[in-house]
Amino acid sequence: MSDTTIYTARKIITMNRNRPIASHVAVRDGRILGVGDLEELATWGEYKLDETFADKILMPGLVEGHAHTMEGTLWRYVYCGYFDRADPDGKMWEGARTIDAILDRLKQAEVEMTDPDAPLSGWSLDPIYMDNKRVTRADLDSVSQTRPIGVLHASGHILNVNTKALELGGLMKTGLNHPGIPLGADGYPTGELYGPETMTPVGVHVGFNRSLTDSDAQGLRDFGKLCVRTGVTTITDLAARLEPDGVESMLSVTGEDTYPARVVPLQMFMGATAKETVDKVVALKKRATDRLRLGRIKAVADGSIQGFSARMRWPGYHNGAPNGLWYTAPEQLAQLYRLALAAGIQVHTHTNGDEATEMVLDTLGPALTDVPSPDHRFTLQHCQLADAAQFRRMKNLGMCVNLFANHHFYWGDEHYRLTVGPERALRMNACRTALDTGVPMAIHSDAPVTPLGPFFTAWCAVNRITASGRVQGESEKIAVEEALYAITIGAAYTLHMDDEVGSIEVGKKADFAILEDDPTEIGGPNLKDVRVWGTVSGGRVFCAADL
Repeated sequence: MSDTTIYTARKIITMNRNRPIASHVAVRDGRILGVGDLEELATWGEYKLDETFADKILMPGLVEGHAHTMEGTLWRYVYCGYFDRADPDGKMWEGARTIDAILDRLKQAEVEMTDPDAPLSGWSLDPIYMDNKRVTRADLDSVSQTRPIGVLHASGHILNVNTKALELGGLMKTGLNHPGIPLGADGYPTGELYGPETMTPVGVHVGFNRSLTDSDAQGLRDFGKLCVRTGVTTITDLAARLEPDGVESMLSVTGEDTYPARVVPLQMFMGATAKETVDKVVALKKRATDRLRLGRIKAVADGSIQGFSARMRWPGYHNGAPNGLWYTAPEQLAQLYRLALAAGIQVHTHTNGDEATEMVLDTLGPALTDVPSPDHRFTLQHCQLADAAQFRRMKNLGMCVNLFANHHFYWGDEHYRLTVGPERALRMNACRTALDTGVPMAIHSDAPVTPLGPFFTAWCAVNRITASGRVQGESEKIAVEEALYAITIGAAYTLHMDDEVGSIEVGKKADFAILEDDPTEIGGPNLKDVRVWGTVSGGRVFCAADL
């Protein structure tokens, strides 16, 4: 029996300029033996011809360079998002579009709970769509005064809790003076908690001890289902705590023969010194496997723009809101960069506001002078408000960027109207500027902040359409081919994995997205509608219909 399988397809889009289109691909030992026509591939010797995909389109397995496996766990909580959304099993959940609707959904879930002491957890709250009315602890007290309740915002940067949760977290008192804990007229916390420093102590009491950053074993398996349904074979977990039990769980789950994706978790830089973090990641890197790629760090400079916790340069927020929060001080970041560069560890840094981006550029430049590293590929994640001058600095520093293209659809109207104003909203997630400047670029969903789906993300970058149907930032549109590059080889490059995944060519992993539609022919306006049959991951076939 031959150990080589040759798959035939209606069309294979390789993302390899030397052979951009093919009809057959040969797979051996989970890797690509060759791509071309059947006559060429037959020269490798005995083979088995597999026509399963004869009427399908094959692309490289899609690479999601910014997501969080926590979404798999969150689906066991109460969905409180504004938009309709599909869960890992393919069920579509209707959005909750008012605060009353959210409270009703929580009340219904609370009635069905049998353990009186168990917390009630919700996720994907987004008050900006509700005239920016804030959910208060009194609102959540109307659901229960005896059960701790917590609802995580869509951004992941804010947690709303009830009075019971505040009591358990030791925060239900007057005299608190912290920028992440707003107070009401009575001097007590309103129930909104901004940033990890304030969210974490209370999160453990409302079901968000692990799922603030990590998934559990079942959540990781459920997240794998989302990957198959969206054509993703390599995905990041971009803010993991990577505690010993979590690492063991991830090694175990990703090691299962049925696990369909390659997971790249990044150690969160928070709650430990720079040296402790780098030393830990150096040790973790030695434990990496093919399907669990340990050995990278994620730093967070600021919060979210729609949550008004991002750091903004002058003139600040369009609606006059106070400037956001620093999550990491410049001196801490400088130390991390120097130690990571010296150890050969890549760092991805979250910046949303342009002041945060400026701080990172100001910090990395001197670090590279002290510790030269010609191929570091330090990557700015989100980087939503960067202007042309900042992109030129990124290019000169050898940085990559992963832009949050989905923001145009989900929050573009609110950014234009409320957060940053018309002019700056036009340049948000400036894909065209990044490419024209020569900055290596990926685009992302930040799932669970927005739904996982690289073709939707590509559609956002190509069309820049907001939820109301407006085109916002015509000059920052990119072509379909450029968007497909960004969700394959472009994202792989930002992870130092472009030698393994992101294109269909000899020697790389046999990772494919199996499609019903040709994304190069369906047209830019229809790119989000590309239907995914399933995936091939390391030569193993996964059909979405069989999940």
